Amino acid sequence: TTTVWAMGRPATRDELLARIDSDFEALWRSVETVPGPDRQRGQACGDWTVKDLLAHLDAWHEMFLAWEAVGRAGGKPPIPAPGLTWKQTPQLNEQIWLRTRDDAWDDVAARLTASHARIRDVVASYSHDDLFTKKRFAWTGSTSVGSYATSATTSHYDWARKLVRRYGRNSHS
Repeated sequence: TTTVWAMGRPATRDELLARIDSDFEALWRSVETVPGPDRQRGQACGDWTVKDLLAHLDAWHEMFLAWEAVGRAGGKPPIPAPGLTWKQTPQLNEQIWLRTRDDAWDDVAARLTASHARIRDVVASYSHDDLFTKKRFAWTGSTSVGSYATSATTSHYDWARKLVRRYGRNSHS
């Protein structure tokens, strides 16, 4: 069953974990409505296919996991990526697309499923206070681990799900 949450971002550890699961499941239900061949062609988001969207999600999972691992070890990770600022996110996303666009569907799906499980485990390893207290850890700057995790998971899943649903309606109408 899918729980319908109030508008906005998760505000508790339990809500974040539930949303990571329910929003990921909702994303896959949307993907499953798109015929297999259509998932790797067409424009689900600009030049990106449904497969490209999923590879993008996996890449952001991996970035979050890397940030968190460096931060947990006491380091200061380069966020969002080495040599790039948040204002350069479009360039970062383009780099991800160029790096992953030729990857096979099965590889992308397996990587995304695996990185989703790892990110969920990392989130579950934190207490509510450690997840949602801003400035709790030096590596998160003025924000919180939970805010980064939400952006890398539920917010991203919802964004991709909407694109996939729109593409699915238009690709075989």
